[in-house]
Amino acid sequence: MLITYYLKQLLYEITEELAGISCKKSDIRVEHPNDYKNGDLSTNLALQLFGKVKIGQSKDITRGPGFTKTEDVDTRVKTLNYANPRQIASDIVNLLNEKTDPKIFAKIDIAGPGFINFYLSDEFYFDQLTNIVLKKSQIDDLKQQNSDKTVVIDYSAPNIAKRFNIGHLRSTIIGQAIYNFYSYLGWQTIGDNHLGDWGTQFGKMIVAIKKWADKPVDQLTINEMEELYVKFHQEAEQDPSLDDEARLTFKKLEDGAEEEKQMWQTLVNQSMQEFAKLYKILGVDIDYAYGESFYEDLMGEVIQEAQQKGLAEKSQGALIFPFAEEENLPPAMLVKKDGATMYFTRDLATIKFRQQKWSPDLMVYEVGAEQTLHFKQVFKAAHKLGWAKEDQFVHIPHGLIRLKQGKMSTRKGNTVKLEQVLAEAIERAKQFNDDEKTAQQVGVGAVKFNDLKHAPKTGYKFDWNEMITLEGDSGPYLQYSVARAHSLIKKTGLQPLEIVENEIWRTYEPNEDEYAVLQNLYQADEVIIRAAEEFGPHLVCEFLLQLAQNFNRFYNKHRVLEAGTQEALYFRVLLVQAVIEIMSKMLKLLGIETPDEM
Repeated sequence: MLITYYLKQLLYEITEELAGISCKKSDIRVEHPNDYKNGDLSTNLALQLFGKVKIGQSKDITRGPGFTKTEDVDTRVKTLNYANPRQIASDIVNLLNEKTDPKIFAKIDIAGPGFINFYLSDEFYFDQLTNIVLKKSQIDDLKQQNSDKTVVIDYSAPNIAKRFNIGHLRSTIIGQAIYNFYSYLGWQTIGDNHLGDWGTQFGKMIVAIKKWADKPVDQLTINEMEELYVKFHQEAEQDPSLDDEARLTFKKLEDGAEEEKQMWQTLVNQSMQEFAKLYKILGVDIDYAYGESFYEDLMGEVIQEAQQKGLAEKSQGALIFPFAEEENLPPAMLVKKDGATMYFTRDLATIKFRQQKWSPDLMVYEVGAEQTLHFKQVFKAAHKLGWAKEDQFVHIPHGLIRLKQGKMSTRKGNTVKLEQVLAEAIERAKQFNDDEKTAQQVGVGAVKFNDLKHAPKTGYKFDWNEMITLEGDSGPYLQYSVARAHSLIKKTGLQPLEIVENEIWRTYEPNEDEYAVLQNLYQADEVIIRAAEEFGPHLVCEFLLQLAQNFNRFYNKHRVLEAGTQEALYFRVLLVQAVIEIMSKMLKLLGIETPDEM
């Protein structure tokens, strides 16, 4: 049971019965107090409603929910004569006691000025524990509700002819995690890798290859391609005419010149082979890879539609898409005065294509924060063109990964290659287990978790010491916690799936440390839902760290093998197994594997 959602629905129904008081369902807050002594859940609904009460005003009463002409208006007025929020809370609690299943809540009480605290019963906790061990889903109904919804997630998007650097990591793994969340919640989920395979940079690459490459283009490695790109910018600083030559070369490519087209295609093919190797190591599998070049033939239709709808205008030889003054956006360029198209035009063509192919309810773009203005323009333009509502679009703007020497730049050759980072992470992970497979799981998991634990919009400084450790907020710490739990189950010689049916363990009374773990476990699916809704994998990371800390505190203080009684032993084995199930599931959603041994 998703208890928070169940309780919100119940509270919403109750507010409808309190005459003259209304509250949007989305405004009802149900939280988990930090100290379980203040309840497992709590709401400030009574305080919210008190501000809405119109004491003694019969005109408000007759408009209240549930009012009919045959009712006694004076009685309704009386129900509104609340002197303080605690009186409203008292009415809510009375209605809750009538409506709730006594098997769910052991107690509901009122605290302070009118907070309502809910204490879950042991029966509820034990039912949740059983469901977790038996892998019974809490969210089948939600999955069914979501089954007709489609989301397209645009992520990774590396540039052709450039190596994956550590800066590309964020979009790739944040996007994959969000993809995993929505798939888990029942959405039809589509990943699209919007490759950077078009633009003036390919004019630069072709010029560089022709001038300085010492081998044919089909023999160049991606490292050599990038070195040539860096060399172009170094030479262009001394000879600006190279930039003009690159623009003319790209125009030839746009016009379909055979030599340029063949060189470009070779760059794409070579790059895709390299990317595939890295995606395999990262455990990333993106459904489609429609690069920017795919939309070249579709942009004319976009430009024509914008003109026909009066949304495009000429400006100094270029074609722009202006916005109204109240929209507070600068005009975007559709076509430059030399006839070349822009990112803005291609991204509009991309939206139109996705709408026609998939009809998504939601389009999510996991792209760096520096593109925030661009996407505001694109989304607003798509809405004005009548293709989609603005709330169908979400831009997740991620912050930068910074090195000690500052911001990375491919042009300056100041980058850290992702393959080098992963290789070193795997090597460092061998201090925990020198098995190659385990070292890869731990090393790659460490790199991923170190990134995902930061909110997407937050940048961070790359630090090996923080990343590869069995202590603190690290991936290896979580993986070690799972491995520790696996080891404990093996030592007991018991089969959790068998003992869960022996209800003797339900007579056990958990201690404070065991309750702390139980309180984490039942919240797992609610955390995943919130992480999907808020596009925040870091919320899952925070939850996992708290669960691991509570589990390790329990593990260090209380014996399992020498539990003392059969009911205690069985309960603790099930508790440990549930920790394995939840942590493994949530780490998998983050794209992190869990070794059985470390």
